[in-house]
Amino acid sequence: MSVSTAALDSSVCAPLPVLGQDVTVPLVTGGEVTYAALDYAASAPALQRVWDDVAAYAPYYGSVHRGAGYLSQLSTDLFENSRRTVAEFLGCRADDQVVFTRSTTDSLNLLAAAIPAGCQVFVYETEHHASLLPWRDARVTYLNAPRTPGQAVETLERALADRDPYGPALVCVTGASNVTGELWPVKELAAAAHAHGARIVLDAAQLAPHHPVDIAELDVDWVAFSGHKLYAPFGSGVLAGRADWLQAAEPYLAGGGASRKVARRADGGVDVDWHTTAARHEAGSPNVIGVYSIASACKALTEAGFDTLVGREQELVRRVREGLAEVPEVQVLSLFGDDAPRVGVISFVVRGWNSSHFAAALSAEYGIGVRDGLFCAHPLVRTLLGSDPQDPGECGAPEAEPGERSLNAIRVSFGAGTPDEHIERFLRAVSELVRQGAQWKYRTEDGRCVPDRGEAARTV
Repeated sequence: MSVSTAALDSSVCAPLPVLGQDVTVPLVTGGEVTYAALDYAASAPALQRVWDDVAAYAPYYGSVHRGAGYLSQLSTDLFENSRRTVAEFLGCRADDQVVFTRSTTDSLNLLAAAIPAGCQVFVYETEHHASLLPWRDARVTYLNAPRTPGQAVETLERALADRDPYGPALVCVTGASNVTGELWPVKELAAAAHAHGARIVLDAAQLAPHHPVDIAELDVDWVAFSGHKLYAPFGSGVLAGRADWLQAAEPYLAGGGASRKVARRADGGVDVDWHTTAARHEAGSPNVIGVYSIASACKALTEAGFDTLVGREQELVRRVREGLAEVPEVQVLSLFGDDAPRVGVISFVVRGWNSSHFAAALSAEYGIGVRDGLFCAHPLVRTLLGSDPQDPGECGAPEAEPGERSLNAIRVSFGAGTPDEHIERFLRAVSELVRQGAQWKYRTEDGRCVPDRGEAARTV
């Protein structure tokens, strides 16, 4: 496989500046190389714009909603303005609420705690664990993995038609798969849900960083996403959408900020009047810097021209898929087929390789960071690999030694900050590893595949 700069047409736009672009890492074969961060689906690097905005605000840091001082008032205004920025970014309706959380997982657990009694939840087995597992107190119907977008809609319609039509129901679906990157037919699924009297929540953790999300246009009831995938630092997330279930539910956390009035009763107890705004589920001192960083990322993506960013990313997707297709030993994982629209998330396996061994060689010999494992989507990866549910396998490296078959895959993911060179290096590395083998010997240590520092596998 030959890869040249000319193979990539990035004239659409330049990558956005992100932190870590100049970080160098050591190679086991000697020397150093600029790190190629190709694990955006786990955590995208923070935009330089976001970091600069946070640094500019940091000296003015103050308590939120609780102080009369200037810095407290400034921080409160910044916090609430950030809420409005996120609402605008998501195309929220006038009566929607934006609740700030810790992550997508936290957002979906919050919603799970707020669903009405007797609610039936419908979720595909293809979901990330963040949207597959929170519904422990509900009646859950797990739907089989569809093989086309149309089949996804048909599967949901059949399941909803068989439910009790008089009870509350909720559908949970991803916008873009964290394993295959494929886009799901969200608008059609929302129409199917509403036609059967159900509501729908969109897990946009992988969609929001790669593609515009408009709640009103998609006609979903809620959207959840994480800041650390949207080019912001860790520790912040969003649940946005309809207010009624959230207002009727007990506060997600009980404490200051969620309570409007607390008074002792004559019998010694306590009466609490809870807020009905988003504050109801934001008890405690909020992560104002995390919230501001999300708002800054939303502004940065909007101002850069999201459609233009999408166009460049699609060019990178095309090049990666074409490059991997040139290596017969590589099998790209897909539910909906080669023609399905997708974001910059691609998973694959390599015939004759333990996936953790391959990922370790990419890192140690080429300075490329990818992901290996089951990507916290165990049922989906098992389905894509055609494995038995009892086959061994878990997130992270398995116990299989380098070279042995493993129940896991390799995931490469990229986005608005990915330089062309990182894609070129990745495709060259895949070709060389498959054709020539690893340059170094590897071993399993503490559950991870690592280079054996003692000896090269072949002449370097």
